[in-house]
Amino acid sequence: MFRNTLLSLLGRITTGLGGLALLVTLIDILYGVVTRYLVGQAPIWSDELARYCLIASALLIAGNVWVRGEHMRVALLERKLEGVARRALLAYQWLLTLVLCTAMTWWSWHYAFSVSYFTSQGLGISRTIPMLAMPLGFGLLALQVLLYGPRPLPQAGDASPDVAEDAS
Repeated sequence: MFRNTLLSLLGRITTGLGGLALLVTLIDILYGVVTRYLVGQAPIWSDELARYCLIASALLIAGNVWVRGEHMRVALLERKLEGVARRALLAYQWLLTLVLCTAMTWWSWHYAFSVSYFTSQGLGISRTIPMLAMPLGFGLLALQVLLYGPRPLPQAGDASPDVAEDAS
């Protein structure tokens, strides 16, 4: 019960932050379009900010999308296997996802700080700042995968993520 509450809270927070990043992207792109038509050119930082916000929104929302089973995947074996074979497949998928997300968190953390000497061309900020969206996103995804555990992910048409827990 606590696990589902925590997953739900994390999902709402990350979706809210991802939505905020998308809103900033929308406002930024509209500002760029308006200035392009009124002044003749958009600010140099406009495209860069939109790119960074889009990347951040996708990475922030990834964990909630995974927990809800809304990401693109092929679940043919999951549906066809039963018993021990199905549980083994689910455990393998869960462990592989957790290991990859954890590894990407570690690698992207080191990468983000390896580019700290460089500044972005348009915004003039250290490249570390926007690059921190990668370890943050992968870390949140790893946390949500860890909390979810090796259970079946919801299938298309399921009422809620809790259905997967009831089915196992």
